[in-house]
Amino acid sequence: MGPVGILCVQRTLNKGRNSGFFTGVGAAASDLFYCLLMGLGISLVTDFIADNVNILQIVGSIILIVYAIYMIVHNPVSQITENIDQREDHWRDMATGFLFTLSNPLIMFLIIPLFARFGFPLPEYRWYHVIMGYAFIVVGALLWWAVITFFVDKVRTHFNIRSMWLINRIIGIIILVLSFYGLATGIYAYLQEIHII
Repeated sequence: MGPVGILCVQRTLNKGRNSGFFTGVGAAASDLFYCLLMGLGISLVTDFIADNVNILQIVGSIILIVYAIYMIVHNPVSQITENIDQREDHWRDMATGFLFTLSNPLIMFLIIPLFARFGFPLPEYRWYHVIMGYAFIVVGALLWWAVITFFVDKVRTHFNIRSMWLINRIIGIIILVLSFYGLATGIYAYLQEIHII
């Protein structure tokens, strides 16, 4: 599922299904953003991302490392007991889901072959075909996050505060390991790019 999926699971366990789902909504919005860039051929932006993919991967990995450390040391009890306005909370969940997914430009290299495989969008498509295609991309992503958060929420009641703290640490460590791997591969690729290695 990647770091954003793990974050979605963690938030569903700690704060409930809505928090996890809105994190997924933010991730789906970021997916749509990348799909629009690729499908509409906004070459300036896609060329910038392609030319700087290693730097963007390094920066994204550093952001994830900071968040993973926060998850490991932060006590989820205070998060659960905080009395936060739900509307503001959901906006924050969506924003972090969006930024987490946006910080991974490598998703472009998943979208390109998928678009090529399914021939989307082709020049002979009408405008409503293209709109329907993008709509189904969003619907598919939202269904994915709805299913994930539904099942995680069902088992949520079996966890107490201590087990949630343990899950926070485990998930934080997983994100930390993935982030260090992303950072190392990004630095290695960048050093190869500038011919140091």
